[in-house]
Amino acid sequence: MGLVVLLMLFAASWLLLIRPQQQRLRAQRQLVASLEVGERVLTAGGIVGTITALDDTEASIEVAPGIVLTFLRAAVSRRLQVDAVEEEGA
Repeated sequence: MGLVVLLMLFAASWLLLIRPQQQRLRAQRQLVASLEVGERVLTAGGIVGTITALDDTEASIEVAPGIVLTFLRAAVSRRLQVDAVEEEGA
């Protein structure tokens, strides 16, 4: 009986803790691998910009006209959608 409870606790902790973390990690790796020049991104530090150059480990991100910062690709936390209003104003 004690072994069944122990197995149930392990299964519950795997479903609630380990599996979601693995899914987030898999999604982050997929995002980093699929980055392309010209995309607007948000970094882990909260900086928003447009990718101007990529190599295997680094991404150059333009945060303001003429200001380009270099980040590790893994520092990109998500891809941002360009708003229609922003496109009309440009």
